[in-house]
Amino acid sequence: MGKRIGILTSGGDCPGLNMVIRTVVSHATLSYDWEVVGIPYATKGLLERKAITLSLHGLDLHGIDPLLCMGGTILGSTNKGDTLAQAKQIFEGYQALELDALIAIGGDGSLAILRELASQGNWNLVAIPKTIDNDVALTERSVGFDTAVNTVTDALNRLTSTAASHDRVMVVEVMGRTAGHLALQAGIAGGADVILIPEIPYSLPKVCQKLKELRDKWKRKFALIIVAEGAKTETGEISCYTDSLGEVRLRGIGQYITEQIPACSPEGVETRLTILGHVQRGGMPSAWDRILAAAFGKTAIDLVAQEQFARMVAWRNGEVGSVPLELVISQSPSLVAPQSSLVQTARSLGIYVGES
Repeated sequence: MGKRIGILTSGGDCPGLNMVIRTVVSHATLSYDWEVVGIPYATKGLLERKAITLSLHGLDLHGIDPLLCMGGTILGSTNKGDTLAQAKQIFEGYQALELDALIAIGGDGSLAILRELASQGNWNLVAIPKTIDNDVALTERSVGFDTAVNTVTDALNRLTSTAASHDRVMVVEVMGRTAGHLALQAGIAGGADVILIPEIPYSLPKVCQKLKELRDKWKRKFALIIVAEGAKTETGEISCYTDSLGEVRLRGIGQYITEQIPACSPEGVETRLTILGHVQRGGMPSAWDRILAAAFGKTAIDLVAQEQFARMVAWRNGEVGSVPLELVISQSPSLVAPQSSLVQTARSLGIYVGES
């Protein structure tokens, strides 16, 4: 008897989500003859008992498949509201939609909530990791991270030329609430001179010393500083604000760094701030993110076929496998280790990455 599989995207969007959906529909249809329905706006769709039939024909547009290169998610997503407070209605929605299993694509926060719901509601759940922060535990890569690194690297490349033209210090604030993977990897790839991340304390005098060294020793009057939004001030404070919906959002560490540098840098240094914001989440997925998304989507369907639930698809040691979702949640977020090989690589390139 054919199965009816639900799929949803939860939390912040990122490139590659549509490729996961495309692969899930293709593999479920061609290999197992199953029905796949999309749940719009994550658990909100379950709450409202809404489902969108997904088919190979429906994903095709005159021979051109838009999901290969489309950013965002055709199913919509949300990361607001007290989902667990509405658990009973969500359970009823799952039952009303007659789902045999649910494939959830999310980050560590979304997957923790969905795991709790699945446990209480006795759902058959398979998880797929996605996040531009790359901080989901027990997987080396998450969908969306590679594209975000490329986007930030491209921004650094562009800012380098204007920084050099005007002898300016460019401060670039990127996403990364608790983990600095994005700032670290893009900073290395984009030629940053300073990388500041949440995991490693830093010293403003040492940042300024780096800038002075560039000018005095190498006669270079411009520089690039990349800082993750979750990095703290030198005194250990988090920069944030409350938006119009009452949500506390990270923002401001880039401005703090920009304002502090002239006070301790070589005389006449000029700083400019660029906050990349949601630009990092958009755009076409990279080739690697498409491949990763396809591999994850295929494996998720196979896990359903094997009735291996409460697991997350993961990329480990160059292969796709799966790990217990409970372990993923207990070990997330996955942070940058201060003595990791990439941190040491950055320092070998002369980049200041906080205290050594």
